[in-house]
Amino acid sequence: MSKRATREAFGATLVQLTAEGVDVVAVEADLSKSTTTSTFADAYPERFFNAGIAEQNMIDVAAGLAVAGKVAFTGSFAVFATGRAYDQVRNTVCYSELDVKLAPTHSGITVGPDGGSHQMLEDIALMRVLPGMRVLVPADYFAACEAIRVAAVTPGPFYIRLGRAAIPAVYNESFRFELGKAYVVREGSDVTLAACGVMVERALAAADLLADDGISAEVIDVATVKPIDAATIAGSAAKTGAVVACEEHSIIGGLGSAVAEVLGEFAPVPFARVGVRDVFGTSGDPEELMAHFGLTAHHVAEAAREVLRRRS
Repeated sequence: MSKRATREAFGATLVQLTAEGVDVVAVEADLSKSTTTSTFADAYPERFFNAGIAEQNMIDVAAGLAVAGKVAFTGSFAVFATGRAYDQVRNTVCYSELDVKLAPTHSGITVGPDGGSHQMLEDIALMRVLPGMRVLVPADYFAACEAIRVAAVTPGPFYIRLGRAAIPAVYNESFRFELGKAYVVREGSDVTLAACGVMVERALAAADLLADDGISAEVIDVATVKPIDAATIAGSAAKTGAVVACEEHSIIGGLGSAVAEVLGEFAPVPFARVGVRDVFGTSGDPEELMAHFGLTAHHVAEAAREVLRRRS
């Protein structure tokens, strides 16, 4: 199956939702072609609003549309939608529990050549700390379509993390996204690999590498980082006795921190984090950057071997 970027799901799914009668609108910050909201603008121009290069205003316009009864989606890039507009997201959207869905694209280091200024590695941390904000990190195009659909029909604020780079499929058209559910995509007994986003496919590849050494790895797609599925994660940890969290995000405040919180409260076991280690990104090819920052299947497999040594 060909690779597809999760951002490709954005505009196309909004078109489908509108055709089905969901009262969605989209507010953009002059990046509609990059985020693919241009697809929605072409189909429903009266439902599309371009705020220009003014991300704070984009959030406030979406908030006003939500107050008027619309299901308001916002675009832009992750670094702008969560960083530049944080005050508006916090005090206008979340404080008032408005029906605004942030779905920015170009998250993580797979943004590639745009470099560290545009490679948002702190967005999950920023969004999951906000009261009332739900945080979804889909693993592929099909999961992204479903995540957008679930956000559209569920009242209240959402953050949906979408990416620029084309990535392999983990699921197919039959996949159905359930808010708050972590998916065991591969069962195992020796170590748990809890991943989100682009790292789910890499965790599966790492499980193949570990299998060659006789190690049985369980892979969990933590598609909802908040509210996190503590029962599934803790249950897997109790079974395997060792956990590795894998994310294309800073190891501080993201999935790794969320999983550590679950383990600390419910299932203390040897634990490791695979992610970007408290540095900014840099310019380069996405795959070269994933290797540079230690986010390949081989790095995940080595982290698993290390937690198993600590468990022993």
